[in-house]
Formats: sequence, structure tokens, C-alpha cells
Amino acid sequence: MLNFFLNSRKLLVFLIPFLLGCVSVFSFQPFNYTMLNFITFPCLFLILANINKRSRNKYRKKPYLINLFYAGYLFGIGFFLTGTFWISNSLQFDESFKDLIPLTIIIIPLTLGLFYGFGSLVCGKYLKYDLRSIFLFCATISVIDYTRAKIFTGFPWNLWAYSWSWFTEVIQILNPIGLFAFNLLTITFFSIPAILVFKKLKYKSIIIISFSIIFFLNYLYGNYVINNNKITIEKRNEEKKFINVKIISPNFKLKYNLSENEMEERLKKLIRYSNIERDKKTLFIWPEGALSGKYLFEVEQYKNLIKENFSKEHLIVFGINTLNKSENKFYNSFVIIDYNFNKKFQYNKIKLVPFGEFLPLQSYLEKIGLKKITEGFGSFSKGDKKNSFNYNNLNIIPLICYEIIFPEFIQKINTENNLIINISEDGWFGNSIGPYQHFSKSIFRAVESNSFVLRSANKGISAILNNKGQIIKSLKNNETGNLEYR
Repeated sequence: MLNFFLNSRKLLVFLIPFLLGCVSVFSFQPFNYTMLNFITFPCLFLILANINKRSRNKYRKKPYLINLFYAGYLFGIGFFLTGTFWISNSLQFDESFKDLIPLTIIIIPLTLGLFYGFGSLVCGKYLKYDLRSIFLFCATISVIDYTRAKIFTGFPWNLWAYSWSWFTEVIQILNPIGLFAFNLLTITFFSIPAILVFKKLKYKSIIIISFSIIFFLNYLYGNYVINNNKITIEKRNEEKKFINVKIISPNFKLKYNLSENEMEERLKKLIRYSNIERDKKTLFIWPEGALSGKYLFEVEQYKNLIKENFSKEHLIVFGINTLNKSENKFYNSFVIIDYNFNKKFQYNKIKLVPFGEFLPLQSYLEKIGLKKITEGFGSFSKGDKKNSFNYNNLNIIPLICYEIIFPEFIQKINTENNLIINISEDGWFGNSIGPYQHFSKSIFRAVESNSFVLRSANKGISAILNNKGQIIKSLKNNETGNLEYR
């Protein structure tokens, strides 16, 4: 039976790698079957090593390297097909995009799969059934993941490290070594079981036991860090230095071109969900998308509604479009106002979503009728700097929507006492796996920065995470309500 699979080029090079890539999605949120990767990675390595060995003989007169490319490419196609199909949900909102849904489901995996195709091509011809080859394989996959996280606008979605998002003890090592080093370690641990089928390798049991001990020591380290952090927080609580925050998740339906009545109704609901205590100093956090495509100057006409309900003890964070009239640019912005609607802070989003918030090659693509997915025809302008806001000796770091997936946004902040606030509109992705995978990135940013993360999402997962990535409070996907924390 085994020889049947090994001798079938269609199975070994095409079908099996594709299926391995497809099932890998179950190792991530919301499934968290991480142990699957201890099967898929060894199988992929063994397939590439076997192709390298057999192709030199069986396909001697043919360019056998193409088999290595195809195996990696089909694995990548399967991985990205199942892991990113939720992106197509965002095209269902606008009738003009619905015809592009099948195209999107095909193009994204075919394009992103190239990373693993070329990675397999580069390392595959050197792979043998030995430990050194496993390390080469893991290093190559790690470099490929780093490359796709940085090249063009970057897309570090579902790095293999994220399959540990449910296991906070294991990911505490992120803080000292960083995401990409942890991703390399993760891939290596997943791949090590491949040595069990090596015939000539000595000391297999010692190698397996050694890696198991390293994994267990890492768990002990993470457990120590988390327990020690609880003691630190208890000591700070004794100092009674608090700020009160309230995260609102309104669960509004996605809708373009809100009328004035609809706009006013949304504001009244946001105020009601905020459950305001006038004399209690509170930072209120409303999500991106709650005011659906409106500009700050359009919302300002309702400032009396804000003033009537809030007090001088309050500040409000929310996402809104803003316009710079002098430069004729408009932005997707994170804004903080007081009860008089005085703007205290504004951050303009830097990492814009291609096709979602800006149209690449806009002058050409607009001629054939394409536009960005979000409301309006023109592209958002890119913010020019990463700024922060000081609030009661806390340095608030704003992250809008998928900026939370980029670790460099928090690495560039050098000050201490950071508080990350992530506002997001996850309604674009419906009831798919997208909102769950999006949320999991917040856990990693909390650990990496040693900072609390406050996440307010409309139709997504809103949560309060402590500085070790543990969920203190949360609201489920599509759940309406608020989260309060001191």
C-alpha cells in the first residue's frame, strides 16, 4: 500500500501535499488542533525528501526539480485556500464585487502558494533522510514565512506560531525572542517526528526526548512568567492606581450611505450600550465601522448628543473617516474626543488593506470599473507616522483593524507602561473563521509587548487581554454588549 503512494507521481507530488495543506487550517483558531502539525510537517518533509531521491532515477531525463516545486506549491495552495477563503466574504457586501468571489478564492491561494513552491524548490534538492536536512527544511519554511510577512505590503497571516494561540504558557518566550524566531522553533518542533522513519539515524529516542524536555522547560518558563505576573499585578493593585475602561461591541449591520436618522440612531445605541456613569472617570472604546463610512465633521453635528450624556470625566475612542482639506486627503482614523467633542488625539491608519482601503494601480483599475471595497471610490491615504496618546501615565498605542497582525507596529514603541487599543470592523467576514483568526493575533501582541490589549470589534470578538495574553473578559462574535475593567 505504501509503495502504491510512493510510486504514484500524481498522489505524491500533487494530491497528498494539497490535502496536507488543506487540513492544516484546523490547527489554528477557532479549531486549535495544533497536534495536526506534528503530522503534516513530517509528512511534507518526507514527501520532499522522497521526491528528491526517486526523481533523480525515475525522471532522470526530465527536469525533476519541477516535482519539488509542485509539491510545495500544492501544499501552499491547500493551506491558503482553507486558511484565507474568508476574505471572499467581504465581497458579498457589495453587488458589484460578487462576480469576483470565485476569482478571489482562486487567485489568492494560487499567488500565496508560490512562496511554499519556491521554498520547496530551493531546499528540496538538498533534502535527505537526516537531521541536518530537517533543520534546512525548517529554516527554509521560516524564511518563506518571514518573506511573505514583509514583501509588498506584507501578509503575516497564520504563521505557524499562531497555532499555539490557545496555549499561553508556551508562547511567553515570544517576549524575549520575537515572533519570527518563535515561528522557527515552532516549525522545528513540528518537523522533528520525521526522524522516526529514518533508518540510519542513531539516537532517535534521545533526540525526541531532548526536544520534549526543551518543550516542557519552555512550558515551565511560561508558567513561571504568568504566575510571577499575577504577583506583580496584585502589588500594583495595592497602590490603587487604576484607570477604568469600557469596551463597546454594538454588533451593527454593515451598511453604506447611512441617513441622518440612521446615524443618530446608531449614536443613541452606542451611548445606551456604553451604560454611562457620569461621575466615574472612564475611557470608552467604540469599534471601527460603528459609524459606517461617515466623516468626523459629519458626526460633529451630533455633539450635543455626546455632551448631554457624557461628562468631563470621560473620553471616547472610536474609528472614523477624517479629511485633510488642505492636502485633499482622507484617512481611516483612530480618534479620541472629550464630552465637548474636542478632538484630543488622532492617528491615521498606516497599514491599509489592498483593495479594501486602497486600490493598487488606481488610475488603471478604475477605468475598468474597479474600486476599493469600503465605502466611496477614492482610496484612503496612508498615515505618515506612528503616534501614541498619554492617558493617566499610560502610553496608548492605537492599532486599526488588521494592523494588529504586524508585530513591527509595537516593536517601534520604546516607552514603558503601554496600553494597546485595537478597534476593528470584522463584519466583513461574516460567520467565517476570519474573526477568530484575527482575534488570535491580539494574544501575541500582548505577550510580545508585555502590554494589556483592549479590543473593540463590531461583529467580531471584543476582549480585554492582560499583558501575558490571557483573556480577562470577552464578547463572542456577533454578540452585543460592553466590557468594563479597572
